[in-house]
Amino acid sequence: MSITVAPGETKIGWVGTGVMGRWMCQHLMDSGYSATVYNRTKERTQPLLDAGAAWADSSREVAAVSDVIFTIVGFPPDVRDVYLGENGILKGAKSGSIIVDMTTTEPSLAKEIYDQAKAQGIASVDAPVSGGDVGAREARLSIMVGGDEDAVESIMPLFEAMGKSIVHQGVAGAGQHTKMCNQIVVAGTMIGVCESLLYGHKAGLDLETMLSSIGGGAAACWTLDNLAPRVLKRNFDPGFFVEHFIKDMGIALDESKKMGLSLPGLALVHQLYVSVQAQGYGRLGTHALTLALEQMSGGRAD
Repeated sequence: MSITVAPGETKIGWVGTGVMGRWMCQHLMDSGYSATVYNRTKERTQPLLDAGAAWADSSREVAAVSDVIFTIVGFPPDVRDVYLGENGILKGAKSGSIIVDMTTTEPSLAKEIYDQAKAQGIASVDAPVSGGDVGAREARLSIMVGGDEDAVESIMPLFEAMGKSIVHQGVAGAGQHTKMCNQIVVAGTMIGVCESLLYGHKAGLDLETMLSSIGGGAAACWTLDNLAPRVLKRNFDPGFFVEHFIKDMGIALDESKKMGLSLPGLALVHQLYVSVQAQGYGRLGTHALTLALEQMSGGRAD
């Protein structure tokens, strides 16, 4: 199943205009696509409405007037409701349209949505992303795609407006499995960066000078470049929420159990993030792991 995607002709629907979705939709509009948007909190769509997007009162209404419908929401129950609920996308989407979930969610749910959509003549693609608020704002996301090849090829120009690395991983659910691999790496990297800052502080180093050295060696990584400086500024605003990361790690741990895998490193970091949330920091960025580690060690990492 495929459609011809073209600016000025293809109508885009967008559900979920949070920290990342707001910018991702904006890039499509800037590329010449008209958009209809919905978010549970209407105020969060205001920048898009000001830029010319149309408002719809539900996910179902978005789907009814759109050729390609994108979603990026919070948790698997949100995804289920947005697609399969009474006011969900599959209640309003037209045969021949394409639905694209960019939320990080359960691979099994991606497959369930794919099967129901296919029965209605609708193509379904799972396309979770990595890159946080910075990647979304600068259109530099990594997009991991699962679904039928013809549908993916059809909407590649839309992905290219939002990201720099777009890879079709395979069948429905493959994008979500790939995102789990991404989050496992991020979890291990995050604890390393946060512990490094705590160690450097306790050792009496100037942390900016320390980072200028290790950032050019084998430790170089996105987290070190983008989040370590925020920790030094005590800026824990979310590029990606702690509570969402806990959700992602939980999905990865559940999937690993199904496959008979033991992932002790991931399990440890997951528990540390549960501690971060228990301390009231669930709506901060993932680098707020620093706060929990500081409390354990009796001092700040700056």
